[in-house]
Amino acid sequence: MTTGPNDLTDRDRSVVWHPYAPMPATMPVVPVVSAQGASLTLADGRVVVDGMSSWWAAIHGYRHPVLDAAVRDQIADMSHVMFGGLTHGPAVELAELLVEITPDGLQHVFFSDSGSVAVEVAIKMAIQYWAGRGRPDRHRLLTVRSGYHGDTLAAMSVCDPVTGMHQMFSAVLPQQLFGPQPSPVFGAEFDRTHTAALEQLLDEHRDEIAAVILEPIVQGAGGMRFYSPAYLAAVRALCDEHDVLLIADEIATGFGRSGKLFGCEHAGIAPDIMCVGKAMTGGYVSMAATLCTSEVAEGVSKAESGALMHGPTYMGNPLAAAVSLASIRLLLAQPWRAGIGRIEARLVQGLGSARALPNVADIRVLGAIGVVETVEALPMAAMQAVCLEHGVWLRPFGRLVYTMPPYVTTDQEVDRICAALVDTVTRVAPVSA
Repeated sequence: MTTGPNDLTDRDRSVVWHPYAPMPATMPVVPVVSAQGASLTLADGRVVVDGMSSWWAAIHGYRHPVLDAAVRDQIADMSHVMFGGLTHGPAVELAELLVEITPDGLQHVFFSDSGSVAVEVAIKMAIQYWAGRGRPDRHRLLTVRSGYHGDTLAAMSVCDPVTGMHQMFSAVLPQQLFGPQPSPVFGAEFDRTHTAALEQLLDEHRDEIAAVILEPIVQGAGGMRFYSPAYLAAVRALCDEHDVLLIADEIATGFGRSGKLFGCEHAGIAPDIMCVGKAMTGGYVSMAATLCTSEVAEGVSKAESGALMHGPTYMGNPLAAAVSLASIRLLLAQPWRAGIGRIEARLVQGLGSARALPNVADIRVLGAIGVVETVEALPMAAMQAVCLEHGVWLRPFGRLVYTMPPYVTTDQEVDRICAALVDTVTRVAPVSA
C-alpha cells in the first residue's frame, strides 16, 4: 500500500502512541522511508543527517554491510529460540566478548531486551545479593541528582525526581536515597568535599543501602552533564569502604561514546554490576545486558530462591546477539578512538560560536557528544523545525540542544549538525518569551 507523507502522518496520529507524547500527539511526526550511512531519507524526499544516532544506538550508521550480513546470516539459521534451558553460539560468544572487553572482574552476563530492563535486573541482583548474605534489610539504592536510568518502575525510582520526568509516579515508586549532582565538571580539580554529602548518606544509611547506582562520567537524559573521573574513583573507594555494591549504568556511555570504550575507564575503576545496551547492537535490534562479578553471582544464588528470578521472553535473542557481535567487532577492528577524537574536535570548533549568545548558559563536548545548554527552555517543535531547515535531525529538550552523531558521520556532516544547533539557539525564542 503506497501512501504519501501526509496520509501516513494522519494515520499515525490516529493509532500510534509515540514516546513522551500525549495521545493524540500535539506535535507532528516526520515520516522516514529509508536510511543510509549517517542520513535519513524522509517521505517528502529530503535527506537529513541524523545527529542522534537513533537515540545514541546507531554508532555505525544505517545499512552497514557488515551488520546487514550478520543479520542475514543469522536468519538463515534461526531468528529466535527461548533461552530457558537452551543456549546457542551467538549468545555464548557475545557473553565471552563482553567479559573480555569490560572492566576487570565482571565475569557473568545476564541478557535482556532493553536498557531499562537491564537496570531492573541490576537492582534485583543487588537486593538479592544482600538477601543471599543474610541482610535483606539492605534493599535501598543510593544515587545522585541529574541521573536517568530508564522508564520502568525500579529504574524510575533511581532517576532524578525532577529532571528524570517521573514526578507523577513518586507516590508508588520505591523510595531511594539521592546525593547531590556529581562534581566537579569534567576537567576541573576534584577534592574530597565533592563527595562529602554522598559519604554522609552512606554513613547514615549503611544498614539499608544495597548499592550505589550512577552513570559513569556522562549523565544522559537527566541533564547531559560531564563530571570528573576523580569523583567516580572516589565513589568506588567509598563503596568499598562501606561494603556497598557499585552499579555502573553504561547504557548510554558504552562502546566508545565518551572517548573511552566504557565510561568507567576514564576513572580506571571496575563496578560490581554493569549495564550495557543501546550501541551494543549498532541500533539494529533491541538488546541489553547486565554483567556482574563472581561474588555478586554467588550471593544472588545463595538467596532463598536459589536463582535470579528474571527471564525476558526474548532474552539472548540470536538475531540481536549476532548483530551485537558484528557491531562490537567492527568497532574494535578500526581506529575508533581517533574517529571519536575527530568528531570531538569538530564539535568543539563548530559549537564554539554559540558561547557568546545571550541565552546560552554552557557549551560542553566530550567524545562524540556535543551539548549547548540554554538559560531558558526552548520549544521543541520550533527547535526541530530550524534543524530540519538545515537538513539535520535532532531531538532537543528543555534547555538542552545536543547531538550524539553516528561515528561514521563525516566532517561536513558534523559541521552541518553544528550549524543547525547554533542557528537553533540563535533564532528560537525561549518558552517564557
